Amino acid sequence: MDPQPVVHDTFVLERSYPAAPDRVFGYFADAAKKRRWFGENDSHVVEDFDLDFRVGGAERTSYRLKPGTPFPGVVLANDGVIQEIAPGRRVVTATTMSMGDRRISSALITVELVADGAGTKLIFTHQAAFYEGADGPEMRKGGWVQLFDKLARVVAD
Repeated sequence: MDPQPVVHDTFVLERSYPAAPDRVFGYFADAAKKRRWFGENDSHVVEDFDLDFRVGGAERTSYRLKPGTPFPGVVLANDGVIQEIAPGRRVVTATTMSMGDRRISSALITVELVADGAGTKLIFTHQAAFYEGADGPEMRKGGWVQLFDKLARVVAD
């Protein structure tokens, strides 16, 4: 049987937050703040969360899925290298996602923050290659929608 071909996909999400761009940027730049919306979740236990927020710095999150999830007990890991930082305006990260010891995707992620009245418009572009056994574009997009919903709650605190 031939292996599954790589699935390439790009999606863009736009969100608005009732806070200035510098404040929203802080939730990407500060490790403790980012962990609150990006790392912590009721569906998993965080095993590792590190953020070296500088160009060339590494970002790593690994977590074990809890019972009741599609893959209970499995460790998912996101590893990234920050490619670009424009304070208050932009962060670009090249990432990989692994399930156990198998890499399932590679992506280039761009977060843009634009002043919008008293708030911020966030423009998120996700360009990825999904490999055999990957969650796929629709599930990944749904995951980011949930993350940005959580970011909205955290920013509102």
